[in-house]
Amino acid sequence: MKNKGNVFKASYLTVFLFFATFLNAQNIDINILRDINVNRNKNLDPTFKFITNIAVPFSVATPIIIYSVGLIKKDSTIKKQAIFIGETFLVSAFITTALKHTIKRERPFNTYSDIDKATSAPGYSFPSGHTSSAFATATSLSMAYPKWYVIAPSFVWASAVGYSRMHLGVHYPTDVFAGAIIGSGSAYITYKANKWLNRKRSKKDR
Repeated sequence: MKNKGNVFKASYLTVFLFFATFLNAQNIDINILRDINVNRNKNLDPTFKFITNIAVPFSVATPIIIYSVGLIKKDSTIKKQAIFIGETFLVSAFITTALKHTIKRERPFNTYSDIDKATSAPGYSFPSGHTSSAFATATSLSMAYPKWYVIAPSFVWASAVGYSRMHLGVHYPTDVFAGAIIGSGSAYITYKANKWLNRKRSKKDR
């Protein structure tokens, strides 16, 4: 009985610590967002709206343009790189959509009245789809073309997309952070999956 009592006490303590940590993290999350959104320079709103609005179209257009170049040049390597970038975008979109509909986190402007919604944002908040798309493109593009003049602008752009989502009041910092991890992770998963499939094909051809 004494052991059972200790187990219950440990369970209650674990649950209490979990909720205390969660609430504290939520407080930090909204406080950072308030610093970014409520105190923002509204003159920059049009710039960040533009950055936000081009995020997904740019992510979709990038593999299409690269594949077109591969077709024109009749270069199979370029076409493979384009397919890899496109696959990464799709993997990222799938994971992001699945998480959004599983977690169902409300947008910050729906929960906190002082958060100023400066752009349209339907659906759920976690994770940030714009950020995951941007980081999926930036990471896969950098892996396909590992040159500093590709890597640096790609990640500056992806980071600007993530920041724009907070500036415009439609995502928490944790939404953006998760989106960046999912986008970058999708590139790694896709790369590893392609490597594994290529290895299997080469074994069959022997």
